[in-house]
Amino acid sequence: MKLAPRVAAVLLLLAPALVAQQRMNRPPTHVQYPYLHDGDLILFQGDSITDGGRARTGNDMNHIMGQDYAYLLAAHIGADIPERNVRFLNRGISGERVVDLAMRWHEDTIALKPNILSILVGINDQFGSKGPITAEEYEAAYDKMLAETIAALPTTKIVLGEPFLLPVGKHVANYTQEMAELKKRQAAVARLGTKYHLPVIHYQQVFDGAQAHAPAAYWCWDGIHPTYAGHALMAREWLLVTNGAWGN
Repeated sequence: MKLAPRVAAVLLLLAPALVAQQRMNRPPTHVQYPYLHDGDLILFQGDSITDGGRARTGNDMNHIMGQDYAYLLAAHIGADIPERNVRFLNRGISGERVVDLAMRWHEDTIALKPNILSILVGINDQFGSKGPITAEEYEAAYDKMLAETIAALPTTKIVLGEPFLLPVGKHVANYTQEMAELKKRQAAVARLGTKYHLPVIHYQQVFDGAQAHAPAAYWCWDGIHPTYAGHALMAREWLLVTNGAWGN
């Protein structure tokens, strides 16, 4: 049946709105997030990679999460399950080592009582301006922090992200030696994940694999801090690991 031109025009105008309404009314089928419940809090902790230039004051929702993987995850999860009103907080601070996190841990983590805690720390423990600490010191401080957290928040789900490095800029010349040292810290994170039965996100593998498709500088502009594309890789891997660990 042929529609009158005016009717056809109205339907064309309404079509995008109808599709949008159907999308909002349809429950997400690709990811159900069974581990997230109404009003849950997801807290991201770490250094500048997590900080992402986040706003420190006010409630400006455009800047409160920073510009990084944490922001992308908050956007993605928030759009998928708006009916659960999941909350997101970013408490990453640029330049911090694990020993710096430990000094503010009670106020900025335990007192907030997150349902999910995501931690990424370690690159400043090797390269940071505050001075490096050994891999052994890194693991001991991290271990103590996790033990205190699990004792205080036994129901909180914790995911650990390993520190990573790409051969870009000043890290090209001595990349082999620098990676050999960083691998000690990556191994420490893996051991802590095993010890406390926590999922670990192997970001190094993700970025190493991504270099088959684009050079390292495409993913990480200075070898340490990801580009927007690099942060998207991190967010995707975060979801893969957490859904794999807690999705069933």
